[in-house]
Amino acid sequence: MKATLVLSDGTTFRGESLGACGERIGEVVFNTAMTGYQEILTDPSYRGQIVTMTYPHIGNTGVNFEDNESIRPFLSGFIIREYCGHPSNWRKNEDLEDFLVTNGIIGIQGIDTRRLTRNLRETGAKKGVISTEDHDRESLLRKVSSFPDIEGLDLVSEVTCRSPYDWMEGLWRWEGTPGNSANVFKVAAIDCGIKQNILRLLVDIGATVRVFPAFSSSDQIMEYDPDGIFISNGPGDPESVPYVIDTVRSLIGRKPVFGICLGHQILGLALGGKTYKLNFGHHGANHPVRRIDTGQVEITSQNHNFAVDPDSVASEVEITHVNLNDQTVEGMEHKKYPVFSIQYHPEASPGPHDSRYLFERFRKLVQES
Repeated sequence: MKATLVLSDGTTFRGESLGACGERIGEVVFNTAMTGYQEILTDPSYRGQIVTMTYPHIGNTGVNFEDNESIRPFLSGFIIREYCGHPSNWRKNEDLEDFLVTNGIIGIQGIDTRRLTRNLRETGAKKGVISTEDHDRESLLRKVSSFPDIEGLDLVSEVTCRSPYDWMEGLWRWEGTPGNSANVFKVAAIDCGIKQNILRLLVDIGATVRVFPAFSSSDQIMEYDPDGIFISNGPGDPESVPYVIDTVRSLIGRKPVFGICLGHQILGLALGGKTYKLNFGHHGANHPVRRIDTGQVEITSQNHNFAVDPDSVASEVEITHVNLNDQTVEGMEHKKYPVFSIQYHPEASPGPHDSRYLFERFRKLVQES
């Protein structure tokens, strides 16, 4: 079946349908990871976006039910160069095509993803539409033009859990995924679109984890009497979730706080800082980040469209990590309180494990407090 992709600047790609049929509009971004398409598809941070994979062959290992990062995919669409219809992996439960159809994800394959990526890299991420029904360029362009921009949209409310729940599963191992029986402290995790591997790593450092909806108040969270607070990753513009910002602001100084990705940006706003939108964002598993105190360079997994303005938080925090590609802020810690945050994904699913020490740092911070 034919599929058509039209960007807001009029650039048009004709290809073949992959996954479900229909039509979807979203912000088109590109991800440079060579592996981990399943984790990317199920990352709630991609809500409202159409993801382009720069690696040309996708689907080679199929899909398994243990590597999902959420209960289902939340992204708007999927773009690849070439689909592998004969995957091979001993953990495979189903093919990628079946997974996309089951979850209603519309995709397109067989297009020049290098040309598309160059467009996004040189002129910025932009809205686009994938359709298997309407192939008229002008008609699709009108639909894209009338679709709202991602800035200012509250996408967190679409991916957060609806009620608190406890998480007890640790990291996947050869023998399965047993929970950690040596739980020694309690963590309240604010779910802005949390990835499950973050929860697994929190359990593995000895935490009993209760996940709270993003709209929970600080009083509701403190009733749990946590030893530490975690602020999760999530989709969209951090300034669009003032209810989370207010909650985090009221928790600073009361308990140790650790934030990742959107949680990092929310923390910056809660401290009186500002955020801004990146031209095409950081999406991939190969971004170099320098740790300022040691000079060590970490290869990191990233997925975000916004960044914290360092000058706006200079009076409150020390910058701890910097992106070597564009010098954006990748980490910060409070000058007075046991509070720190990271812009990238130290749980690295998919991606390298260079930064997993940050979870151990959180454990020590909680124990010291």
